[in-house]
Amino acid sequence: MKHIAPTFRLTSFHCPHCGVLAEQTWSSHGINCSYIQKQPNGNNVVSTYPLEDTLTAKCKHCNLFSLWHKEKMVYPLTGNVELANPDLPDDIKNDYNEAKDIVNISPRGSAALLRLAIQKLCIHLGEEGKNINEDIASLVKKGLPKTMQQALDSVRVIGNNAVHPGNIDLNDKIEIAYALFGFVNVICEVLISQPKKIQEFYEKNIPEGAKNGIEKRDK
Repeated sequence: MKHIAPTFRLTSFHCPHCGVLAEQTWSSHGINCSYIQKQPNGNNVVSTYPLEDTLTAKCKHCNLFSLWHKEKMVYPLTGNVELANPDLPDDIKNDYNEAKDIVNISPRGSAALLRLAIQKLCIHLGEEGKNINEDIASLVKKGLPKTMQQALDSVRVIGNNAVHPGNIDLNDKIEIAYALFGFVNVICEVLISQPKKIQEFYEKNIPEGAKNGIEKRDK
């Protein structure tokens, strides 16, 4: 399923809290800011005023709110990014989630973490992990699809540019940082999730005799 990022006034998107594609109810009712004023007599007086250009979107699945100010989501901060593919190895998933937590504050730091994530993913796929460029080249020689090579190199190059002077300023193009999360998930889906699903089906449903015949055929 395509990830639909939270977008201002969109009637349904993937909830930044529960991750479910759900209908969103928009409202500006009751959004106030409170502050305390200290009086000359020492008493504290609580005052409120309505927040302008501010809306909430309530998820119909989990009933939690996202907060939007001047058409940008300000809470939760990580909501523009899809959840990690559950088949990502735990250490890589931790890097993904850390990148997700900081992307709206530091898109460059987020891109650098995702570069680290795919370097670890190359190790998971059987490469040495010493040089990510060489690891990708090795995977290509082993038959890595071109689209996966492009996805890996996109994360690698943009992640490199995030920590070294380059031609891409992620602070001005945060949507590029958002896209990298989708690339990491697609890479995992094609190189880990799909082979896993096929192998599980094969092991469960193909008779042993047929498996033996296939093994002899392919020797």
